Amino acid sequence: MNRLCFARSPAVTLGLAVAISVAFIIPALGHPHVWVTAKAQVIFTQTMATAIRHSWTFDPAYSAYATQGLDKNGDGKFTPDELLEFAKVTAESLSDFDYFTLLKANGTKQAFDPPRDYGMVYENGQVTFGFILPLKVPASSKLLTLEVYDPTFFVAFSLAQDQDAVTLENPPKGCAVTLTRPKSPEITKQQPLSESFFNALTSASNFGGQFANRAIVACP
Repeated sequence: MNRLCFARSPAVTLGLAVAISVAFIIPALGHPHVWVTAKAQVIFTQTMATAIRHSWTFDPAYSAYATQGLDKNGDGKFTPDELLEFAKVTAESLSDFDYFTLLKANGTKQAFDPPRDYGMVYENGQVTFGFILPLKVPASSKLLTLEVYDPTFFVAFSLAQDQDAVTLENPPKGCAVTLTRPKSPEITKQQPLSESFFNALTSASNFGGQFANRAIVACP
């Protein structure tokens, strides 16, 4: 199944879960099926970029569906401990889509190690998934380009409207961030595409690239 692989539980991937829920709840809608409000922080160590700290808040509909059955003590609340397995499976599944993260240092694509320090919180009816994505090799900070998007457009990522949508931790002196927000997904309504078109997309596709969130980090 050409879907991203977030998971609701070890036995149910997000792609399957959302496909089922969409079939019964919102059959008239096309892509995207999940909406994420993203924040990112580029972490530096001794002038080199070493990791990306992500924070992704899922839309209320997906948050409600994905947390079904996870309230273990039945108190009507979701604690980080109750969401930990969900966070673990989600983190482990991200590698199939390169973590929805494209980082280039001076034009060269960077590789990542598996996520660490992952966790989830549930607030105001929405799940927020946080994790650190380490670079395999520290990268030069002269010119970094960070993009966050789903190549299959199953998930629509948009940067938070806050001024801290993309920030820097321990950056070299003089570094600055410039943000470019993606085109509106409404474009798909102007050029309707069939569900079979999207089902044929894979992680190697780049349809979602036109909706990419982009941050350019320039350092002296």
